[in-house]
Amino acid sequence: MKTLAVISRKGGAGKTTLSVNLAITAHLAGLRTMLADIDPQRSASDALRARVGEGPTLAEINAGKLFSTQVQAQNTDFDALVIDTPASPESDVLQAINCADLCVLVCRPTFLDIASVVRSAEAVRRLGKKGLIVLSQAPPRRNGVEPPAVLKAAEALRFTGMPLAAVGLRARAAFQQSIAHGRSVCEWDPGSPAAEEISRLWALLAPILLGQGDIRVRAG
Repeated sequence: MKTLAVISRKGGAGKTTLSVNLAITAHLAGLRTMLADIDPQRSASDALRARVGEGPTLAEINAGKLFSTQVQAQNTDFDALVIDTPASPESDVLQAINCADLCVLVCRPTFLDIASVVRSAEAVRRLGKKGLIVLSQAPPRRNGVEPPAVLKAAEALRFTGMPLAAVGLRARAAFQQSIAHGRSVCEWDPGSPAAEEISRLWALLAPILLGQGDIRVRAG
């Protein structure tokens, strides 16, 4: 079993949206998947409860129960564990990092988000874990040209020493609409740009989780 921790120290970055989408996508791909919601806000739990008995399995726990939950999931033949982490306290985030095979650091292309990711990246490296950064809620390209805010963010994130995923998520209403109904964006609006982004990101992450590939970084 592989464990993925989705991390953001800034509220509103899209951490829970990504956690839910990745957990559902893994489930629909045939992996026996658990989402461990250790965020006291329980936003991921609210989204998954709307699925009315459909997978993935939900574990509403605190950080202190994360290790035992991970062991139980592994012993009962789960394939993947996705952790939706809180923004704080620090000890809870570090517990999730310790349990993870891969840490996904979610970051909007803003100064405060980037400053927050720098601290998270330091913690991931300090604990000897593998990680990558995913840009979230980025403005869309115009006439095929990447907005300056995204280019500047990508440049700034290079100094974290952590790879930036080749796939990012744009600011799209479909993400909010789908999660409000307990659906991944691929279920809610298949074929949409948002669904394509999640599908491409899952194609990037799945081989890493299964030990079959390396992280592809953003070019340019």
